[in-house]
Amino acid sequence: MTTGTAAAWGAAVRGPAGAAPRRAGRVRTGFERLAAEGYRLLAGQRIGVITNQSGITWDARGIVDVMHADRRVRTVAVLGGEHGYRGTPQAGLSEGDTRDAATGLPVYDTYRKSGRPLVELFERAGVDTLVYDSQDCGARYYTCIWTLYDCLAAAAAAGKRFVVLDRPNPVSGRHALGPVLDPRWATFVGRAPIAQAHGMTVGELALLYNGEFVPAVAGRRAELTVVEMTGWRRADFFDATGLPWVPPSPNMATPDTALVYCGTGLFEGTTMSEGRGTVRPFEMLGAEGLDGRWAKAANAARLPGVHFREAYFVPTFGPFQGRTMGGVHLHVHDRAAYDPLRTAVALLVTAKRTWRGFAWRPDHFIDKLSGSARLRTMIDAGADTDEVVGAWRSELAAFRTVREKYLRYA
Repeated sequence: MTTGTAAAWGAAVRGPAGAAPRRAGRVRTGFERLAAEGYRLLAGQRIGVITNQSGITWDARGIVDVMHADRRVRTVAVLGGEHGYRGTPQAGLSEGDTRDAATGLPVYDTYRKSGRPLVELFERAGVDTLVYDSQDCGARYYTCIWTLYDCLAAAAAAGKRFVVLDRPNPVSGRHALGPVLDPRWATFVGRAPIAQAHGMTVGELALLYNGEFVPAVAGRRAELTVVEMTGWRRADFFDATGLPWVPPSPNMATPDTALVYCGTGLFEGTTMSEGRGTVRPFEMLGAEGLDGRWAKAANAARLPGVHFREAYFVPTFGPFQGRTMGGVHLHVHDRAAYDPLRTAVALLVTAKRTWRGFAWRPDHFIDKLSGSARLRTMIDAGADTDEVVGAWRSELAAFRTVREKYLRYA
């Protein structure tokens, strides 16, 4: 458990009451450690749980269901973000305020709420302590980490306690990569200046937010506690954790999706298909009229850890539904060598050079995703991959220095 420090909390722990025997050698999440201590940290508090369908136990039970059934903890509300508590809506949607059929608990919609509206929501929910437990995918523009940010700042402003139950970064925590958000481009796909692939767990992010950014938003830091994992190492990818994967959003189908999403999510800022409506979103990219020249150019770049297959696909939903897309399918063959940001930049550069139909979305959403107008303007001016990647070297180094203070795992 961490309250702004790296203090350890306990040693080996037993599983939650009634749980089946656990397999040795796997990661114990923050929730598992909290439950094993009989929810001692939450005693006497009215608890609001910020989570979604990915907030599960090691044996795939929903943490809200487990907590609600346990008399040692008083769960009074659930709070959901984009895609909702049960994860049913597509991108840019939520489920609204509702009541959970399984537990009878009220479910409050936090999506696109921040500041005073969130403070008022916390008061309406009647909570003393907010507990956050949701699976991240490691990318700055993944909105669950900004739900964390907004709720943490609102908790600071409201004087509510905030507890983060830590989970693994599925794409490892080895490196921070990519451009750092320019605050002038702050939106719900990036509230604060962190790198595009932050290389942190949600617990570490919460500590960074609270140490660097929350006081400027709320006027003070939150009363924050992070319940750390055991058994997770920074070099671990998700398949080394022994934990079940539940897609934290409808198109984050597998840990393989998360691995490429930190880079290929940028294609949502173009007029091309990012593969939504296929079984391999963000791994398959394309557009009508594209042919094998793009895959040939991408392979010629000799990017580490990845090959590109000429691919054709027909999305089953979304703006390209029923239309044949030509493009590439990414095949990552060496995760340790693969750089999702360099790969994405190279794909953007080669797409523009090999296909006359290449275009950015007219609203310049790419600037919000990449954190500034620089990536777009450099590519439009003819910059190559090395020039674009080199442009963020100094800001990334500065972020890595700040990030180091908040890392809690070796």
